[in-house]
This record gives sequence, structure tokens and C-alpha cells, in this order.
Amino acid sequence: MTAVTEKDGVYLASFKRLEKRLAAGSPSWLHEIRREAIESFAEKGFPTTRLEEWKNTNLAPVAALRRESAASLAGRIRRQPIADLGCPRLVFIDGRFSNELTTLESLPKGARAGSLAEVLATDGRLLEDHLARYAADYKDHALVALNTAFIEDGAFLEVPKGVVLEKPIYLLYLSGTAGLPTVSYPRNLIILGRESQAEIIEGYLGYDVASPRKAEDAVSPAFTNTVTEIAVGEGAVLQYHRIQQQHDTAFHFGRLQIHQERSSSVTTHSVAMGGALVREEVKSVLDGEGAETTLNGLYVVTGRQHIDNQTTLDHVKPHCSSREVYKGVLDGESSAVFNGKIIVRKDAQKTDSKQSNKNLLLSEKAIIDTKPALEIYADDVRCTHGATIGQIDPEAVFYLRSRGIGREEARDLLTYAFANDVLESIRYEPLRERLREGLSARLAGGQGVQEG
Repeated sequence: MTAVTEKDGVYLASFKRLEKRLAAGSPSWLHEIRREAIESFAEKGFPTTRLEEWKNTNLAPVAALRRESAASLAGRIRRQPIADLGCPRLVFIDGRFSNELTTLESLPKGARAGSLAEVLATDGRLLEDHLARYAADYKDHALVALNTAFIEDGAFLEVPKGVVLEKPIYLLYLSGTAGLPTVSYPRNLIILGRESQAEIIEGYLGYDVASPRKAEDAVSPAFTNTVTEIAVGEGAVLQYHRIQQQHDTAFHFGRLQIHQERSSSVTTHSVAMGGALVREEVKSVLDGEGAETTLNGLYVVTGRQHIDNQTTLDHVKPHCSSREVYKGVLDGESSAVFNGKIIVRKDAQKTDSKQSNKNLLLSEKAIIDTKPALEIYADDVRCTHGATIGQIDPEAVFYLRSRGIGREEARDLLTYAFANDVLESIRYEPLRERLREGLSARLAGGQGVQEG
């Protein structure tokens, strides 16, 4: 797979059609960003395994997708238990806002939530200081460039100074329209004002076609390329959950980019159980003294699924702290990558940071490549990192079996306990319970679980 191939020409041709359609309605500053981004993608093409950061993730199947998004079957949202979490919800079908399925309750005075496309059309100046300013590496990162070139719709949320959201806001994306492969480029922008508080759920689901009624209901490949930018103001508090449960035919790239100001607090939960080829990137820049970040992650893969997790905690200012715990469960012939990086800049004295990646292999054919790393340029810091890879403890299995529990059930219980530590830290009960149910179902459908 070369840097720029004929396959990439499909995306360039799609951009030309988009540019022509949106030229009249887009702000000039956004038009310029789109052009810079597509030029960057045209120069680089899809990343190849020759690049160090992509050596374990081959994007050839994604580059080969040639069809664009088709009309969706919105009614299938009702088949998804996790689609209704009892909170305000913005719904997007194959990357486009669905007003009919959106259920926004009254928000506090000054708070704003809706479609990014609508804000671009009515109040583009509001976005100029934020959109594509935090995930600004689109000139160097091909997939961020591709998303940026196709900025059209996604979620926009603004919580002004001092405002507290009583319930989470659910950004729900459904993809995988029956009959045709789909490609979508959601772009989310979230702005939290000084001393505000919010909880946000960003969910990516496939349509529920486990028992198709018709032949044409068969699942088609979907490529979701999403970027979420979050600006967290001074003293603001954010709980953020990113859930990926797309079909096992889906390709998914997701970037979560966070910029934190002084004394802000951010906690994220990244849970991935679906997709054929998945890459998740989380980058948080602690750019204010006293900022705090916690990154929690869980990935559960089986069959021939592949997931690539890339995290970066960038400590820019002093007296900041971060905690990171990622856990993986791998079964069948699945594979996973974890590259976690903690950067401590020269002026970031008194940094306190801990990072951990733990993996449980349920099959001899499962593969994990883990590389936690530290880059420290300050001399007064406290940083630790580590990774573990193991199998189910046969003594623990024996203990449970001696109390009348079957072998398979014992393995499932031990695996569930290992993974549930991450889910336990999710505060919003409806989300926590639905994810637990999904985890149990996922483990019950696992392949060839073997004792260590």
C-alpha cells in the first residue's frame, strides 16, 4: 500500500463534490481549513505500516471502501438497548443530524446543544476560535486531515460559565446502513466555560441486525472517521464517556482531543467492544496549573478484531496530575495495541502521573503489543508506568469449580471481574448497567476460552 494510491482518489473526488456544494454556505475561514486539510491528505495518503505509529495497524481495508453514505433506516435505533439512557440525546444517522430522533430536554439558561451544521450556517463566527484549533495536527495526521476536510456535521455543545448540567448529554451515532457501504466524518466541538460542570456520552453503534428479517438487511462495511475537540475552561469539571459498539464489519477511527485550563478536572472512559479494525486516540493537554486528568479504558475483542489505542497526556504547566488505567480482554485470533505516552514539559514541575495497561489473553492466538512510555523534560516530578499481560489463573478457576461452578462460567466470572473494574468507575448508573450487560453478553459469546 503506497502513500497515495488510486483508492485515495475516491476521497479526493468526494471532497471536490462537497466543496462545490458547501462553498456558498461555509465561512471563509473554514473553507481555507478544509482545503489545507485535503491537501495534507493528498500528500500523505492513508498511513501505512511503514510508519512507526501505525506499524501494527494496516488500513488497507479502509482505503479500499469506495461507496459513500446512503439513506439510513432510522427505525432500527429502537432495537438498541444502549440507545436510550434516560438523558437528553442528540442522534446522528450515518454522520447526519436527525432532528426526529433527537430528544433534547430543556437545558439550563445559556447552555446550547445541537447540530454543528446548523451552527455553521447561522453563527459561524462562534466556532472560529475553537473548531480545528485543538486537533490542529491535521497537517501531519492523515486521518485527522481527512475528517477536517469533510467537516460538515456533528455535535456542538456549549456550557457557559458556572452552569451545571443536571443530566448527561448523549451524542449518539448510528452507522451501517443496509445495502451499501457507508463513510461518515462526524466532527464534535464541546466548550465548557469557567467553573461549569458537564457529563457527556459519545456513543457509536451499529444497527441491530443480529436477526435480519430480510436478505437486504445484511450488514455492510462502515467507515467512521470522527474527531472530537473539547475545551475545558478554568475550574470546569467534565465526565466524558466514549462508547464504541459498532458491528464487527465496521472500520472506526476516533480522535478525542482535550485542552484543559487552570484547575480543571477531566475524567474519560473509553469502552470499545465492536468493529473489525479500530483505532482510538485520546490526547489531553494540561495547559493550566493544577489541572487533573483521569483516563480509563476497556477494550474487549474476539475473532479477528483489531484495536489500536493511542493515548497522550501532555503536561505543559506545573502542579498537574494524571492517572491512566487501560484494560484489555482478547480472545480468538484478535489483536490489540496500546501505546500510552506521558509527556512532561520543561516547565511542568511538580507533575504527578501514573499509567497502567493490563491485558488478559483468553486464547493462545490472541496478540497484544503494549508500550507505555514517559518523556520527561523536568527534574521535579513523580511519574510511573507499567504494563502486564497474563492469562486466567488456573487456581482461581479450580477454586470456583470446587464450589459447584462450571468451567466456562468460572472463566466468564473471572474475566468479568477483571474488566468490571473500569466500568465500576462510571458514575451514571444507566450507562454503567447497560455496559455491564453488554460485557456479559460479549463474554458469553467468546471463542475458545482457554485456561492459562
